[in-house]
Amino acid sequence: MASDFKLKNNHSMSNVKHIKFIEIPKVHDERGSLAVIEKDVLPFEIKRVYYLFDVPSSSYRGGHAHKEQESIIIALSGSFEVIVDDGFSRERIMLNKPTQGLFISTNVWREIDNFSSGAVCLVLASTTYNEAEYIRDYQDFKNHVTG
Repeated sequence: MASDFKLKNNHSMSNVKHIKFIEIPKVHDERGSLAVIEKDVLPFEIKRVYYLFDVPSSSYRGGHAHKEQESIIIALSGSFEVIVDDGFSRERIMLNKPTQGLFISTNVWREIDNFSSGAVCLVLASTTYNEAEYIRDYQDFKNHVTG
C-alpha cells in the first residue's frame, strides 16, 4: 500500500472532510479506568456494533465507503492506522487510545492497517448492515463524490 500521505497523530486537525475525533469520557481510580459511551457522546444512535481482532499485521480491513452509514472507530486495545479519503484529501491516522474515537461520516473511503499484536478495533455504526449502501470500488467512490 502506498504511503503518499502523512501519518496524523491523534491531536492533529484533518484535511479530510467529514471526520473528527470523539473524546470518550473516562473515570479513573485505584482500581483502573472505565470509559463510558452514552448517547450524548455520539453524533448518532447506535444500530450496530462490531469489532475486529486477531488481524495479522500484514493484513488490512475496510476498503470501502458508505452512502448512509456513519461510524466511530475505536482502538480498544493496541493500535492500528485508519486511512481516510474524502475524494479530495487522503490521510493516515493512528488510533491507539481507548478513550478516543474517530468519527467517519458518509462518503468517506476508509482502510485500516498496521494492526499491532493484540489490537482490537471497535466500530459503532449508525445503520444495520445493508450491502447496497456500501461503495467497494475506489473508482466508483471517486465518481460518486466528485460527480
